[in-house]
Amino acid sequence: MSEPTDEQGNPSVTAPDGRRVEFRVTGPPDGLPLVFHHGAPGAAVPFGPLEDAAVERGLRVVTLSRPGYGNSDPLPEGTAPGTVSGTAADTRLVLDELGATDFLTLGWSNGAPRALACGALLADRCRAVAALSGYAPPGVVGLDPVAGMDENSAAEYTAAVQGPEELEAVLGEEVRSMTAAALGTLEEIMELLRAFLPPVDQAALTGGLAEYVLSGARHALRQGVVGWRDDDLAVVRPWGFAVEQIDVPTRIWHGRLDRAVPVAHGEWLAAHVPGARTHLLEPEGHISLLVRLNAMLDDLVHAAG
Repeated sequence: MSEPTDEQGNPSVTAPDGRRVEFRVTGPPDGLPLVFHHGAPGAAVPFGPLEDAAVERGLRVVTLSRPGYGNSDPLPEGTAPGTVSGTAADTRLVLDELGATDFLTLGWSNGAPRALACGALLADRCRAVAALSGYAPPGVVGLDPVAGMDENSAAEYTAAVQGPEELEAVLGEEVRSMTAAALGTLEEIMELLRAFLPPVDQAALTGGLAEYVLSGARHALRQGVVGWRDDDLAVVRPWGFAVEQIDVPTRIWHGRLDRAVPVAHGEWLAAHVPGARTHLLEPEGHISLLVRLNAMLDDLVHAAG
């Protein structure tokens, strides 16, 4: 394990293909690991609301920066964008480095398919899964993946389906907007972010959640859009596993007012992940769902037995 190398103070471990995998660990050293899979763009940064709730339950939070985010190296040329299932291998690598065996996992947005991958591919170690505001796999029958999405989310998803060049153009424009906003005050930055959100998410994007979303985006984009690009591309291509093969306790959480990943995705997962217990919440959106973290962790710990 390397020494911390950046302002986040995060260590890293080297993958078999030579990549540096950055990770963050907080909480009691002897606590059961809770592996958190961030959204897009995102990275291993402090997430106060989750870390505080986890510590109260004796859990140790482990977060990986996926390839190309933060200080994690991008996937080698010729293997990018990789697959969603690749996160399970990196998760095993970090847990081995920490000397951990069993773990719980929770993923939000782009991270939700990665949490499901851990349930499918690390079933010998994963005791329970929670997928929050997560996508359904690509190409499933009877689901229009962009129906009900806000304009920006639909443009990003559609560009990912079209290919890397189209996606880079869309993400580049988003990054330019973020960069311009970053020259202003914190409140000006947050107002820009809120402008793209429905009212329920605008109201939730304050305090610890606002700090997490902003710091995650900043650290994620240290290397430009490479991580964000590959993250999105992997979600709209074959995942490398079938959700139907998951046989560990799984919880599906989704807000019915979600416009970034519409609730139809959560409904599809609920119908296809064996034995999944589902929470489709009428008053919640994509970000406001995270206000329920205490209930989510209680449910996840109970599911693990």
